[in-house]
Amino acid sequence: MAFTKYNYNSFDLTTAASKGLSFNSDADGFETSSGGSMTLIKTLTASSSATLSFVNGSSDVVLDSTYPIYLFKFISIHPATNGADLKVGFRDGSTAYDATKTTTYFSAYHNEAGDTSGLAYDDGEDLAQSANFQNICKSIGNGNDESGSGFLYLFNPSSTTFVKHFISNAASYEANDYILNIYTAGYCNVTAAIDGVQFSMNTGNIDAGTIKLYGIKDS
Repeated sequence: MAFTKYNYNSFDLTTAASKGLSFNSDADGFETSSGGSMTLIKTLTASSSATLSFVNGSSDVVLDSTYPIYLFKFISIHPATNGADLKVGFRDGSTAYDATKTTTYFSAYHNEAGDTSGLAYDDGEDLAQSANFQNICKSIGNGNDESGSGFLYLFNPSSTTFVKHFISNAASYEANDYILNIYTAGYCNVTAAIDGVQFSMNTGNIDAGTIKLYGIKDS
């Protein structure tokens, strides 16, 4: 049996954005191919950041009709201020993140001592036709081992016919040593496309943490 040895430098490994490599019958053996159903679009890492913003067409961010669903993962968000809340706002064509929202919010909680727990709807955190930012991860502690993590789905943001729905779930190491499991859902009550999403704390900066944006196709 004969073996053929290829020179690595003879392969063209350059791919298009959001594409991968697959084998074919060409001389170099490779072609550009579509990746999986979920594609990483952008990663932002906080460093004493006032805001983390994802704007369509800016800094390689895609937030348009390319994907019907977008997923934001916020990972180990650590606030500069103890007990701060991670909030989200949506942009509908202007420069402000003030798209009108109606939302609902509830959470489960349990403390480290094991003597307090519950499940509660929190009508102080929901919004009714409001331009305010929505809380999605509440009362995060700023101790060295404290942070909050979770995800947010945004559906069909480029639609100019329907409202834009979003759903979020988060876990927060709460400032008083509770675990909070926070559920938020709502819609941007606008027919304009949502072209930007911004995350911030209700007080102080995002000291550290990462937010990743993915596009989900074929959904």
